[in-house]
Amino acid sequence: MRTKILVIDDEEALCEILKFNLEKEGYEVDCAYSAEEALEMNLQEYQLFIVDIMMERLNGFDFAKRIRWDGSPTELTPIIFCSALDGEDDTVMGLNIGADDYITKPFVISEVLARVRAVLRRSRVTRQWAMAETSSIYEPDVVFNDLRIDRNEKLCYLGEDEVPLTKTEFDILLFLLTHRNRIYSREEIIRKVWSKEIVVTNRTIDTNIARLRRKIGEYGNNIVTRLGFGYGFFETA
Repeated sequence: MRTKILVIDDEEALCEILKFNLEKEGYEVDCAYSAEEALEMNLQEYQLFIVDIMMERLNGFDFAKRIRWDGSPTELTPIIFCSALDGEDDTVMGLNIGADDYITKPFVISEVLARVRAVLRRSRVTRQWAMAETSSIYEPDVVFNDLRIDRNEKLCYLGEDEVPLTKTEFDILLFLLTHRNRIYSREEIIRKVWSKEIVVTNRTIDTNIARLRRKIGEYGNNIVTRLGFGYGFFETA
């Protein structure tokens, strides 16, 4: 599987330059033209973020803070800031926030590629260490008939077939299956599934629930909607 990189910058031309050169190196690259757009994406799919700092509304520093809270699925995903801010204080602030490297614009593309390779090497070592630290913790599967969630492998199954869920869909289903036969408001689901650092709208909840229902086949009927209240997973559809 190719390493996936997300470039976040409001300069579309610069995004295209980075995308072209990174893809030549064999990486899979997506672009977001604002931090807000990036936060709507499935960020846990990426192994590296290359982030501009001076963007409108939500800047690169704020983006980093939102994805680097303890326990976040992106807590260990490396960040390289790429900015025209070249003061020592800016660099120190970026590194203190948790960035893994800091590149100033204008840059030399060969230097960017070298730094990307170095950061990804360090990241692989960090992830291997983190996995070794948690490998002894076992959580039993959550099962309803032939719908099964493997909490250790973070996978969902219908019978013997794996159900391809996003991280958000997985977390919503896990919460509803472990708290059956009760309606939860959207606000309660948001508190249980998302970090308080991330802004989530009701539409986001509804969209994820709709996708989840389609993916889990007949058990989509067990996810009940109570208009004006919220959602719940009931053992009797």
